[in-house]
Amino acid sequence: MTPFPRALAPSALVLSALVLLAGCGEEAPAPKPLRVGDLAIEAWPLPAMPGSAQPDLVAAPDGRLLLSWLNVQAGRRPALQMAERFADGHWEGPRTIAVGNAMFVNWADTPHLMVTGDRALWAHWLQKSAAAPYAYDVMLVRSMDHGMNWSAPVRVHDDDSATEHGFVSFWPQGEDRLGVAWLDGRRTGGEAKADAGGDHAGHAPGAGGGPMTLRAAVFDGNLRASQAVEIDARTCDCCQTAAAATADGALLVYRDRSDDEIRDIYATRFDGKTWSTPAAVHADGWKMPGCPVNGPSVAARGADAVVAWFTMADTGAGDAPAVQLARSTDGGARFSAPVVVDRGASVLGRVAVAIDAGQVWLLWLREDAGKQSLWLARYAPDLSKELQRTKLADLHGAGHATGFPRIALGADAAYVVWTEVVDGAPQLNGARIALAAAPAPRS
Repeated sequence: MTPFPRALAPSALVLSALVLLAGCGEEAPAPKPLRVGDLAIEAWPLPAMPGSAQPDLVAAPDGRLLLSWLNVQAGRRPALQMAERFADGHWEGPRTIAVGNAMFVNWADTPHLMVTGDRALWAHWLQKSAAAPYAYDVMLVRSMDHGMNWSAPVRVHDDDSATEHGFVSFWPQGEDRLGVAWLDGRRTGGEAKADAGGDHAGHAPGAGGGPMTLRAAVFDGNLRASQAVEIDARTCDCCQTAAAATADGALLVYRDRSDDEIRDIYATRFDGKTWSTPAAVHADGWKMPGCPVNGPSVAARGADAVVAWFTMADTGAGDAPAVQLARSTDGGARFSAPVVVDRGASVLGRVAVAIDAGQVWLLWLREDAGKQSLWLARYAPDLSKELQRTKLADLHGAGHATGFPRIALGADAAYVVWTEVVDGAPQLNGARIALAAAPAPRS
C-alpha cells in the first residue's frame, strides 16, 4: 500500500495516439486538452522522426524551446539532431549536429544542448576513443546561426586515456561562455569500469582501476577552456550530473561515492572563480556496492533551488526505492529536509525537476507489474504542500528503453518529452501541460 494520493490520470492512450502525428508532415485538427484537476494536458507533436531517443529539452531566455535527440535507425549511422520551437508555436528543424559510426550511443549517458545569452547554441556528444566498450570522449560544438552550422568539435577534457568521460551537465557562465561538468575516468587505469551499473557497465563491482572523478571547465566563444578543475576525486561512476544557474552562480549536483560505498547526492557551487567544498544535499546514508545509474536533477529560480533524486536508503518505511525532493533558499548552500515524493518497489526514479514562481514540477518513472508509467507532481514553491499528482502516460517500452524524461518551462506552459517504443523502435513523445483556466461562474 502506498501512502501517496493519486489524482485521476489522463488517458495515456489518447496522448500516445496523438503524438504519433509528429513528424508525419500531415496537418490535423488540434485536439482539445484533457482537463485533469488544475491542469490542461495535451499531446505535443515533435519534429523527431521514428528511431529517435535520448532527448534533451531546455528553455532559452527569449522563449524558445530547444530539443535535441539521437536518431539511430537500422542501416544508418547514429545522428545527433535538434530543433527549435519558437514562442508562436512553430518549429524550425530538424537540423543535424553530428553524425558518425564513432558516436557512442547509450540509454543513460546522453547528449545535451544549451543556449547562452549571446544566442549561441552549444551541444555535446560522446565519441568512441578506443575499442573498449566504455572508452569514449566528450565532444563540444557551438553554433551562432540556430544550428545551421557548427564549429569544429573540441574535446572538453585534456585527458586522452582510453577511459570513460561522460555524464555531462551544462550551465550558462555569463552571457557568452559555457560551464561544463563531467565524470572523468582518467584514474580508472584503463580498466573497463571499477563500479558496475546496469547495462552501462557490465563488469563486477571492484573489478580494478581507480575511482571516477568529477571535473569541470569553462569554455569561451572560441571553445577555449579555462578554469579546469577536479571537483571530487571519487564519485559514482555512471550516475548523471545536473547543473542550474542560480542568483549566486552555478549549482552542480551529482551522486558521490564514499570509501565505504555510501551513494548520497552532493552539491557544490561555483561563483565564477572557485568551487565550494561539496556537501551532501541530505545524508541518506544509502550504502550501495554498485552504480545505480540514477542521478539527480536540479532547477533554480533566483536564490531558490530544488533537487530531486532517487534513493534506496531508509526514508521512513525501511529500505525501499524512493524519490525525494529538497529545497534551498540560498542558491544551494543549505537544503531543507527532503520531502518523500514516492516510495515502494515500483519506483524507478529517473527524475526531472523544474521550478517557476508558482510551483515545483517533478517527473519520475514507475514500473508496476512489468508496465512502466510516467508521473507528474506539483508542489508549492516551499514544498510545504503537494498541489497535484497525475499519471501522464502509460509506456509501452520496458527496461532501459524508455530512458530519462525531460521537462522545460515555457512562458505559457510546461513541456515534457519522453522516449516511447512503437513497434520495437524508439520514438519521442511530448505533452504540453498548462494551468487550466477556472470555469466561468454560473449566472
